[in-house]
Amino acid sequence: MPPPLTPAGMRFLDRRGFLRDTGSGLGGIALASLFAAGRAGAAAPPIRPLIDPARPMAPRPPHFPPRATRVLVIFCSGALSHVDSFDWKPELVRRHDTPLPESVSGEKLITFQGENGNLVQPQWKFRPRGQSGTMTSDLLPRLGALADEMCFIHSMTAKSNTHGPAESQMATGFTLDGFPSMGAWATYALGSECDDLPALVAIPDPRGVPQIGPRQWASGFLPAVFQGTPLGADRPIPNLARPATLGEQADHETREFVRQLNDAHLAAHPGDTELAARIAAYELAGRMQLSAPRIADLSNESAATLTQYGADDTANPVKARFARNCILARRLLEQGVRFVQLFNGAYAMGEGVGNWDGHKTLVDQYSVHAPVLDQPAAALLSDLKQRGLLSDTLVVFVTEFGRMPTFQQGASGRDHNPAGFTVWLSGAGVKRAHHHGATDEFGYRAVENVCTIYDLHATILHLLGLDHTRLSFYHNGLERRLTDVHGHVIDSVLA
Repeated sequence: MPPPLTPAGMRFLDRRGFLRDTGSGLGGIALASLFAAGRAGAAAPPIRPLIDPARPMAPRPPHFPPRATRVLVIFCSGALSHVDSFDWKPELVRRHDTPLPESVSGEKLITFQGENGNLVQPQWKFRPRGQSGTMTSDLLPRLGALADEMCFIHSMTAKSNTHGPAESQMATGFTLDGFPSMGAWATYALGSECDDLPALVAIPDPRGVPQIGPRQWASGFLPAVFQGTPLGADRPIPNLARPATLGEQADHETREFVRQLNDAHLAAHPGDTELAARIAAYELAGRMQLSAPRIADLSNESAATLTQYGADDTANPVKARFARNCILARRLLEQGVRFVQLFNGAYAMGEGVGNWDGHKTLVDQYSVHAPVLDQPAAALLSDLKQRGLLSDTLVVFVTEFGRMPTFQQGASGRDHNPAGFTVWLSGAGVKRAHHHGATDEFGYRAVENVCTIYDLHATILHLLGLDHTRLSFYHNGLERRLTDVHGHVIDSVLA
């Protein structure tokens, strides 16, 4: 008598079970093959910089040879209108006061503040500038005169049509709060070349801060040592001076005693990285007591320099104060500060009053804001070039989104438009007098070589010698990066 079949053997006599097992087995083989292919074609592993807690801002090598060693970001808060400044659209002039065709909009236009009216031509005349003949408007004539130094990206897009989230995306790559700024990522990766000044400095507009305030230069989930330090030419860092009751010798001896206590405690607790980072921060603060007042003191700038920037313009005190901030930006870059953010426009004064948010009376408001920006920013760009700093400094001119080619219904201003707008780069590693991408014939939507803020950030990191796909920080179970899982370097703008 043959031995009875085992349970496993009985399963082979079950036709349905046999077919089920065969099918799932083949699926498992296919899945294993896909996993193997995925591993073979996987991206290179992330790069997290090795940071000495005792010297968190020590210089660190880039991933590959950089084109730029420092970055200046000029941020126009409120959304500067591209169709009135840098994006010349002859069809917008020809079709003035007619509806935006549905073939372009695809729908009845109802944007951030409501319905839109007809197309409205640029409110300032466009003219050819420089040897390249680049068309820019009379709104910003001095910046326009430097068009040969600029690399325009006319096809930038944003994810939000609301100022706060859009500002956040331009600053951090994300519309949500809590993420590190691009300057914090740069200093996290590269450290600082400057021993007595912060690696990341934010210079708010004399009228106040942008809508999201300090989140523009925050460190997010990166270590706090990488957050930016706000500084202004007429807004010194607070609490730097020692009390009048404390003499210089006593101050020095107190610091030396505290240093000895810190060193002894650190030697007894060598794994305490938070203590080491705090000691490093306090030591930098001590050095800044001497360096920060000196760098913000513009009394040794020549009268010619002050006039060049417009810092002596008594008829326009806001412009004069912004001009002093521009001089401060240049001085910080000269001293080796890695990342400087210069803000033009603030929200404390309300919609369009102290910023570029021109909904209701665009001509009246922009006629106030443009002189504040134009001469000082143009002088800053020219001065960087004249001093040889532009060869290794990347200048990035941005705003949070563009504005509509139409006027709002019942108003004399333009509504928000994240579908297409212009930013420009200048200096290290980018082409001069170059134009990348385009919006449609009315300036409404990016249609050619469309770019995202992820692409812009990827390009900035690339010029600093950093691979945006590999620079990461492990946070809440994820490898976080400035560009999230998106972004491509805009190769066509690279020199």
